[in-house]
Amino acid sequence: MKIAVTYENGQVFQHFGRTEQFKVYTVEDGKVVATEVIGSNGVGHGALAGLLNEQKIDALICGGIGGGAQAALAEQGIELCAGAEGDADAAVAAYLRGELVSTGANCGHHEGNHPCGEHGCGHDEEAACGEGACGTAGCPNRLTGKNVGKKVRVHYRGTFNDGTQFDSSYDRGEPLEFVCGAGEMIRGFDAAVAGMDVGQTVDVHLMPAEAYGEPDPSAIFTVEIASMPGAENVEAGERVYLQNQYGQPFPVLVKAKDEKTITFDANHEMAGKELNFRIELVDVL
Repeated sequence: MKIAVTYENGQVFQHFGRTEQFKVYTVEDGKVVATEVIGSNGVGHGALAGLLNEQKIDALICGGIGGGAQAALAEQGIELCAGAEGDADAAVAAYLRGELVSTGANCGHHEGNHPCGEHGCGHDEEAACGEGACGTAGCPNRLTGKNVGKKVRVHYRGTFNDGTQFDSSYDRGEPLEFVCGAGEMIRGFDAAVAGMDVGQTVDVHLMPAEAYGEPDPSAIFTVEIASMPGAENVEAGERVYLQNQYGQPFPVLVKAKDEKTITFDANHEMAGKELNFRIELVDVL
C-alpha cells in the first residue's frame, strides 16, 4: 500500500491544488517501511490525481480540498482522507490506526453558507473544476476576465431553486471582499464576477460541480456512542462539531442514532445542491 500526503516542511500542506510536494509512504503489514518526497510539477488537482495514480498511490491524506479534486481522485480510485493537520508522519500513523476521520470536500476559509471555495484547478477537460481559478496557461478550466487577480467587493443573495434564501450580504449590511480568481470563492461565483463591471448585477445558476461538489460517501461514518462522551446528548438532525486527533474542529450532521451507535455526515451541508446567486459588483480595489 502507498499513502501520499500533501507536504511542506514536515507538515500536512493545507491546499491540495497548490501543494508543491507529496510525501509518499510505502506500507507493509500496517507499518511504514519506506518514504520519499516527490514534486507535484506545479500542476492542478486533475493532473495531480493523475500523478498520484502514476505513482500507484492508494490513499491521499491532505488538509483543504474541494469537490472537483475529490471527484478527480475518485475517478483514479484513490481513497481520500481530508481535513488532516499538523505533522505528516503523525497523520499517517493515525490513519493506519484507523483514527483519522475524513471531512470530505471541505472549505477552510470561513464557516457558514458563504460561497467560499478551495485553491487549485483541474486540467481534466472531462471534469468540472470546483476549486477556484487556475493560473496555468492552456488549462481548459482557467478563469479569465478583467477582474481576475484583483480585490473586489460584492453584494450577493443566495437562494435554492425553490426560492428559499440561504445567505445574503445585504442582510449583513456590508459587501463581501475577496481576490477574484484566487480560489477564495467557489468556482461558479468566481467565474461570474471575473468579467463584471462595477455597478453591474448578474444572476447565475450553479450546478454542484461549480459550487460545493457532490456528497462523498466516505465522509459518512458510524461510531459507538460509548466511545464518544457527550454523544448520548445529541439527536439526529443536529449539527455539531467533532475534533480530529490534532484537536482541529470540523462540523458534522448527526445523520442517524440508535441505542448503541451514532452516524455522522461530514460533507459540506451544501454538497449536491444547485445554487442561485444574484451578484452586484460594488467595487474593484
